[in-house]
Amino acid sequence: MPIEEKNKVIYISHPSGSTAEVALYGATVTSWKVAGVERLFVSKEAIRDGSKAIRGGIPLAFPIFGTKENIQLPQHGFARNSYWEFAGVINDNNEEVSVRFTLKDTQLDSKLRNGWPYSFRLTYTVTLGEKSIDTVLGLKNEDEDTFEFNTLLHTYFNAPNIADVTVDGLKSLHFIDKVANGITESETRDQVTINSEVDRIYCNVPNHLQVNFGKDYSISIEKTGLNDTVVWNPWIDKSKAMGDFNDEEYHNMICVEVGSVADWVKLGGGESWTGGQTLRVL
Repeated sequence: MPIEEKNKVIYISHPSGSTAEVALYGATVTSWKVAGVERLFVSKEAIRDGSKAIRGGIPLAFPIFGTKENIQLPQHGFARNSYWEFAGVINDNNEEVSVRFTLKDTQLDSKLRNGWPYSFRLTYTVTLGEKSIDTVLGLKNEDEDTFEFNTLLHTYFNAPNIADVTVDGLKSLHFIDKVANGITESETRDQVTINSEVDRIYCNVPNHLQVNFGKDYSISIEKTGLNDTVVWNPWIDKSKAMGDFNDEEYHNMICVEVGSVADWVKLGGGESWTGGQTLRVL
């Protein structure tokens, strides 16, 4: 069977042998294997009991990114901290296997609903191919009034060695440097590398990026409907400060996260929005 549900995790198999796993908690993709190699990073210390967002994979930030003074929600919102409904198989053929998950405002507890008091429906579609995975978020505003939101696919990539990782496609773009108190600078490098703590929001990013893992392989990122890209690695001190992240794991991960987070996205009453990404092993 291409789909199996077990212990609140959906297991997806493609005829080529590639696999993926999606936890119902947060609809978080927690594994993506191509040619038997794990392409996503999940911390060994990640908490998987539903009490905290899963540290790794592809958590979903919605309807805020970070924290907002005037919005009483947890960091990055509630999508990654809520149990989603499994809506079933959308596609199952030799080319791809697709599954869908849904989250409505009525599934949230009263505290979260009070923190963001809008009527909405989220759909999240995960499609597994031979060498690719698509993760697409759909949003319907079921209110009469306009609301605004941020969202982000917080992808953690598994890196054999962070010293060998480069990111292509960010040169000349403006970025907000959260490590340097939010100053805005322009990227001068052809390839972005990581050798210290990095937490940057690159704004108005082209739809094609590429993450290279030394000479081993590369992964292309094609985004749609999303404006920005965050690059993050906690490095030494931040790693030690996180209880659900091993002190040395910064050597083996990089987050390259597509989203719309620098500015609010406005969605009118009754309107729909879609954004997502395709990751492909090259």
